[in-house]
Amino acid sequence: MSIRLTILGKSPSWQDRDGACSGYEVEVDGGRRLLIDCGNGVFGKLRRYGEYERIDAVLISHLHADHLLDLVPFAYALTYGPKLRSQRPALHAPPGARAALRRLCGAWGSETLIENAFELTEYDPAAELELEGLRANFRLVPHYVPSYAVSLDGGGGRLVFSADCGPNEALVELARDAELLLIEATLAQPDLEDRAHLTAAEAGEIGRRAGVKRLVLTHFSDVLDPAVVRAAGERAFGNAVALAVEGESHEI
Repeated sequence: MSIRLTILGKSPSWQDRDGACSGYEVEVDGGRRLLIDCGNGVFGKLRRYGEYERIDAVLISHLHADHLLDLVPFAYALTYGPKLRSQRPALHAPPGARAALRRLCGAWGSETLIENAFELTEYDPAAELELEGLRANFRLVPHYVPSYAVSLDGGGGRLVFSADCGPNEALVELARDAELLLIEATLAQPDLEDRAHLTAAEAGEIGRRAGVKRLVLTHFSDVLDPAVVRAAGERAFGNAVALAVEGESHEI
Protein backbone atom coordinates (compact mmCIF):
# COMPACT_ATOMS: atom_id res chain seq x y z
CA MET A 1 0.00 0.00 0.00
CA SER A 2 1.51 3.33 -1.07
CA ILE A 3 1.43 6.47 1.07
CA ARG A 4 1.87 10.00 -0.25
CA LEU A 5 2.56 12.75 2.28
CA THR A 6 1.96 16.37 1.22
CA ILE A 7 3.03 19.30 3.37
CA LEU A 8 0.23 21.85 3.75
CA GLY A 9 1.70 23.82 6.66
CA LYS A 10 4.93 23.54 8.61
CA SER A 11 5.02 26.70 10.74
CA PRO A 12 5.27 26.68 14.54
CA SER A 13 2.66 28.48 16.65
CA TRP A 14 2.93 31.63 14.52
CA GLN A 15 2.59 31.38 10.77
CA ASP A 16 5.36 31.97 8.26
CA ARG A 17 4.79 34.79 5.79
CA ASP A 18 2.00 33.46 3.55
CA GLY A 19 2.35 30.14 5.40
CA ALA A 20 0.29 27.85 7.57
CA CYS A 21 0.77 26.00 10.84
CA SER A 22 0.73 22.23 11.27
CA GLY A 23 -1.14 20.37 8.52
CA TYR A 24 -0.22 17.30 6.45
CA GLU A 25 -2.28 15.42 3.88
CA VAL A 26 -1.76 11.66 3.62
CA GLU A 27 -3.10 9.97 0.49
CA VAL A 28 -3.39 6.18 0.58
CA ASP A 29 -3.14 4.23 -2.70
CA GLY A 30 -4.16 7.29 -4.71
CA GLY A 31 -7.63 7.35 -3.18
CA ARG A 32 -8.44 7.77 0.50
CA ARG A 33 -7.21 10.97 2.12
CA LEU A 34 -6.30 11.70 5.71
CA LEU A 35 -5.45 15.14 7.11
CA ILE A 36 -3.04 15.13 10.06
CA ASP A 37 -3.59 18.30 12.10
CA CYS A 38 -5.46 21.36 10.90
CA GLY A 39 -3.72 24.43 12.31
CA ASN A 40 -4.32 28.06 11.39
CA GLY A 41 -3.92 28.65 7.66
CA VAL A 42 -4.17 24.97 6.74
CA PHE A 43 -7.67 25.06 5.27
CA GLY A 44 -6.63 27.62 2.64
CA LYS A 45 -3.58 25.52 1.77
CA LEU A 46 -5.77 22.43 1.55
CA ARG A 47 -7.88 24.21 -1.04
CA ARG A 48 -4.74 25.29 -2.91
CA TYR A 49 -2.97 21.93 -3.01
CA GLY A 50 -5.96 19.59 -2.85
CA GLU A 51 -9.72 19.45 -2.37
CA TYR A 52 -11.20 19.70 1.09
CA GLU A 53 -14.25 17.70 0.07
CA ARG A 54 -12.03 14.70 -0.66
CA ILE A 55 -10.68 14.47 2.89
CA ASP A 56 -12.10 11.29 4.42
CA ALA A 57 -10.72 11.75 7.94
CA VAL A 58 -8.85 14.23 10.11
CA LEU A 59 -6.46 13.22 12.90
CA ILE A 60 -5.47 15.75 15.56
CA SER A 61 -2.23 15.17 17.49
CA HIS A 62 -2.92 17.50 20.41
CA LEU A 63 -5.19 20.30 21.52
CA HIS A 64 -3.15 23.41 20.68
CA ALA A 65 -4.50 26.10 18.36
CA ASP A 66 -1.71 25.75 15.79
CA HIS A 67 -2.78 22.13 15.30
CA LEU A 68 -6.57 22.47 15.19
CA LEU A 69 -7.76 26.07 14.68
CA ASP A 70 -8.68 25.65 11.00
CA LEU A 71 -11.21 22.99 11.89
CA VAL A 72 -13.43 26.07 12.24
CA PRO A 73 -13.36 27.25 8.58
CA PHE A 74 -13.32 23.60 7.49
CA ALA A 75 -16.52 23.05 9.48
CA TYR A 76 -18.13 26.16 8.01
CA ALA A 77 -17.33 24.94 4.47
CA LEU A 78 -18.83 21.53 5.18
CA THR A 79 -21.92 23.10 6.78
CA TYR A 80 -22.71 26.02 4.50
CA GLY A 81 -20.72 25.38 1.32
CA PRO A 82 -21.73 23.20 -1.64
CA LYS A 83 -22.81 19.72 -0.59
CA LEU A 84 -20.00 17.83 -2.28
CA ARG A 85 -20.00 14.65 -0.22
CA SER A 86 -22.69 12.31 1.07
CA GLN A 87 -21.26 11.77 4.56
CA ARG A 88 -19.34 13.74 7.12
CA PRO A 89 -15.57 13.25 7.36
CA ALA A 90 -14.35 11.45 10.45
CA LEU A 91 -12.55 13.55 13.05
CA HIS A 92 -10.24 11.61 15.39
CA ALA A 93 -9.02 13.78 18.26
CA PRO A 94 -7.37 13.22 21.64
CA PRO A 95 -9.25 12.69 24.89
CA GLY A 96 -10.91 15.93 26.00
CA ALA A 97 -11.35 17.21 22.45
CA ARG A 98 -15.13 17.45 22.48
CA ALA A 99 -15.16 19.76 25.49
CA ALA A 100 -12.23 21.80 24.15
CA LEU A 101 -13.83 22.29 20.73
CA ARG A 102 -17.12 23.28 22.33
CA ARG A 103 -15.31 25.92 24.39
CA LEU A 104 -13.60 27.21 21.25
CA CYS A 105 -16.75 27.48 19.14
CA GLY A 106 -18.84 28.58 22.10
CA ALA A 107 -16.93 31.86 22.11
CA TRP A 108 -19.34 33.03 19.38
CA GLY A 109 -22.35 30.93 20.37
CA SER A 110 -21.87 27.92 18.07
CA GLU A 111 -20.64 25.22 20.46
CA THR A 112 -21.35 22.20 18.26
CA LEU A 113 -20.21 23.67 14.91
CA ILE A 114 -17.29 21.26 14.53
CA GLU A 115 -18.92 18.11 15.88
CA ASN A 116 -21.97 18.71 13.66
CA ALA A 117 -19.75 19.01 10.56
CA PHE A 118 -17.53 16.00 11.37
CA GLU A 119 -18.06 12.55 12.88
CA LEU A 120 -16.09 13.27 16.03
CA THR A 121 -14.54 10.52 18.15
CA GLU A 122 -11.92 10.80 20.86
CA TYR A 123 -9.32 8.13 20.19
CA ASP A 124 -7.81 5.90 22.84
CA PRO A 125 -4.04 6.55 22.72
CA ALA A 126 -3.38 3.08 24.13
CA ALA A 127 -5.27 1.30 21.33
CA GLU A 128 -4.57 0.74 17.64
CA LEU A 129 -6.86 2.71 15.34
CA GLU A 130 -7.83 1.65 11.81
CA LEU A 131 -7.59 4.84 9.79
CA GLU A 132 -8.41 4.90 6.07
CA GLY A 133 -6.66 1.59 5.49
CA LEU A 134 -3.74 2.46 7.77
CA ARG A 135 -2.97 1.10 11.23
CA ALA A 136 -2.43 4.03 13.58
CA ASN A 137 -0.57 3.64 16.87
CA PHE A 138 0.12 6.45 19.33
CA ARG A 139 2.70 7.38 21.95
CA LEU A 140 2.41 10.13 24.54
CA VAL A 141 5.34 12.54 24.11
CA PRO A 142 6.39 15.42 26.40
CA HIS A 143 4.75 18.77 25.64
CA TYR A 144 2.79 21.49 27.43
CA VAL A 145 -0.44 19.50 26.99
CA PRO A 146 -0.91 15.77 26.26
CA SER A 147 0.56 15.30 22.78
CA TYR A 148 0.56 12.08 20.77
CA ALA A 149 3.10 11.01 18.18
CA VAL A 150 1.52 8.68 15.64
CA SER A 151 2.76 5.80 13.50
CA LEU A 152 0.82 5.08 10.30
CA ASP A 153 1.47 1.65 8.83
CA GLY A 154 0.11 0.68 5.45
CA GLY A 155 1.91 -2.64 5.22
CA GLY A 156 4.35 -1.43 2.58
CA GLY A 157 6.03 1.33 4.58
CA ARG A 158 5.55 3.26 7.77
CA LEU A 159 5.17 7.01 8.34
CA VAL A 160 5.73 8.43 11.83
CA PHE A 161 4.77 11.97 12.89
CA SER A 162 6.38 13.29 16.07
CA ALA A 163 3.63 15.78 16.96
CA ASP A 164 5.07 18.50 19.24
CA CYS A 165 7.55 17.19 21.78
CA GLY A 166 10.80 17.57 23.63
CA PRO A 167 13.53 14.90 23.62
CA ASN A 168 12.11 11.52 24.62
CA GLU A 169 12.58 7.78 24.33
CA ALA A 170 8.97 7.02 23.42
CA LEU A 171 9.38 8.59 19.97
CA VAL A 172 12.62 6.68 19.36
CA GLU A 173 10.77 3.44 20.08
CA LEU A 174 7.70 4.34 18.02
CA ALA A 175 9.78 5.41 15.01
CA ARG A 176 12.10 2.38 15.06
CA ASP A 177 13.02 1.44 11.43
CA ALA A 178 10.26 3.63 9.96
CA GLU A 179 10.46 4.56 6.30
CA LEU A 180 9.92 8.26 7.07
CA LEU A 181 9.91 10.30 10.28
CA LEU A 182 8.26 13.72 10.06
CA ILE A 183 9.63 15.44 13.13
CA GLU A 184 9.42 18.86 14.70
CA ALA A 185 12.55 21.05 14.87
CA THR A 186 11.17 24.19 16.48
CA LEU A 187 14.08 25.55 18.50
CA ALA A 188 17.26 27.30 17.38
CA GLN A 189 18.89 26.46 20.72
CA PRO A 190 17.92 23.84 23.31
CA ASP A 191 15.76 25.07 26.16
CA LEU A 192 17.21 23.12 29.06
CA GLU A 193 14.55 24.25 31.53
CA ASP A 194 11.40 23.58 29.49
CA ARG A 195 11.77 20.51 27.26
CA ALA A 196 8.62 20.79 25.20
CA HIS A 197 10.21 21.22 21.74
CA LEU A 198 13.23 19.98 19.78
CA THR A 199 16.15 21.56 18.00
CA ALA A 200 17.08 20.29 14.54
CA ALA A 201 20.07 18.51 16.08
CA GLU A 202 17.86 16.77 18.65
CA ALA A 203 15.45 15.77 15.88
CA GLY A 204 18.34 14.34 13.87
CA GLU A 205 19.58 12.41 16.90
CA ILE A 206 16.16 10.85 17.43
CA GLY A 207 16.04 9.85 13.77
CA ARG A 208 19.53 8.32 13.94
CA ARG A 209 18.79 6.37 17.10
CA ALA A 210 15.50 5.11 15.68
CA GLY A 211 17.20 3.95 12.49
CA VAL A 212 14.67 5.66 10.23
CA LYS A 213 15.37 5.67 6.51
CA ARG A 214 14.30 9.27 5.82
CA LEU A 215 13.95 12.33 8.04
CA VAL A 216 11.81 15.39 7.30
CA LEU A 217 12.14 18.37 9.66
CA THR A 218 9.06 20.51 10.27
CA HIS A 219 7.44 23.00 12.69
CA PHE A 220 10.21 25.60 12.41
CA SER A 221 9.79 29.29 11.65
CA ASP A 222 10.93 31.18 8.57
CA VAL A 223 12.93 33.44 10.91
CA LEU A 224 15.44 30.57 11.09
CA ASP A 225 17.97 30.05 8.31
CA PRO A 226 16.88 26.83 6.55
CA ALA A 227 20.48 26.00 5.62
CA VAL A 228 21.44 26.10 9.30
CA VAL A 229 18.42 23.99 10.27
CA ARG A 230 19.24 21.40 7.62
CA ALA A 231 22.95 21.27 8.48
CA ALA A 232 22.27 20.76 12.20
CA GLY A 233 19.80 17.97 11.45
CA GLU A 234 22.17 16.25 9.03
CA ARG A 235 25.15 16.32 11.39
CA ALA A 236 23.11 14.57 14.07
CA PHE A 237 21.27 12.20 11.73
CA GLY A 238 24.42 11.21 9.85
CA ASN A 239 22.73 11.47 6.47
CA ALA A 240 20.79 13.88 4.28
CA VAL A 241 17.55 15.28 5.68
CA ALA A 242 14.67 17.08 4.00
CA LEU A 243 12.99 20.26 5.20
CA ALA A 244 9.19 20.45 5.10
CA VAL A 245 8.13 22.77 2.28
CA GLU A 246 4.50 23.68 1.65
CA GLY A 247 3.12 21.92 -1.41
CA GLU A 248 5.90 19.33 -1.61
CA SER A 249 5.15 15.61 -1.39
CA HIS A 250 7.02 12.56 -0.13
CA GLU A 251 6.24 9.05 -1.37
CA ILE A 252 6.44 5.98 0.85
